[in-house]
Amino acid sequence: MAEVTILKMGENIIVPIQVELHDRAAVRLQEDILKKIEETESSGLIIDVSAVSVVDSFLGRLLGETAKMARLIGAETVLVGMKKEVVITLIQLGMVIKDLHTAINLEDGMALLEKLKSGKSALQQGSLNGKQG
Repeated sequence: MAEVTILKMGENIIVPIQVELHDRAAVRLQEDILKKIEETESSGLIIDVSAVSVVDSFLGRLLGETAKMARLIGAETVLVGMKKEVVITLIQLGMVIKDLHTAINLEDGMALLEKLKSGKSALQQGSLNGKQG
């Protein structure tokens, strides 16, 4: 079985999924991602699915849950590289992945992630300033 590499780049983790994942491997990848975020105290996560041709309802739901869990431990998530066939399938399945940010490619994903993180920092600063006043 093929492993999915989890890369650390600065404050971010990048997960390029290059293989089709069966359910058990997808759950293990989710656990590995969350563990890596926690170990490295990363503030951003990019999941690249540009090499994936099929995202079923289970994987779609798992990606959404991974983003929510990552946010709870301090990391914003951006999903990049979704092919139009994958998007069409998810819509036909009635899947709406709430609170999951998307971008066309890795470069756009990095830019979006930085915007999300800087907006989060500004909100935290505002709440800190509000408490002091």
